[in-house]
Amino acid sequence: MRLLFFVTLLLTSACASQQVSVTTPTTPPENGQVVTGGSVTTAPSSTNTVDPVPARVAESDTTARPPWLKARITEVLAERKRNPITRILRYDYEGRKVYYISAPCCDQFSNVYDTQGKLICQPDGGITGKGDGKCPDFDKRKTNEKLVWQDPR
Repeated sequence: MRLLFFVTLLLTSACASQQVSVTTPTTPPENGQVVTGGSVTTAPSSTNTVDPVPARVAESDTTARPPWLKARITEVLAERKRNPITRILRYDYEGRKVYYISAPCCDQFSNVYDTQGKLICQPDGGITGKGDGKCPDFDKRKTNEKLVWQDPR
């Protein structure tokens, strides 16, 4: 508490000697712009900035989605939006096409399914972050990444 008081006092005295005012807006202006010293800047937005941005954007998968996958997408859309959002990616793994569905949150498992909708493994997530151990080489051996779907909300 003393440190906070000291820092506040230090900043107050430094700003007072240079006649600098520090303000923190609680609501953005109605027109979305802030005018300071004659220049106009865009006000900060309150949009969600927690969703991770992939390091690379996967090529889109334009093939037909199997019925079980369409049903899974419908289930996700019936739930509230997840953070991070659900992404479905298709890969080649062990000589076959597989679908990777991202985990809904935290220590939960991501799932890898074959084209028939059978669960193959859970390559990541869980308390250790290493999944269920059934495909420990998934990240190293997956190829040909295609984005099948991601929650648009």
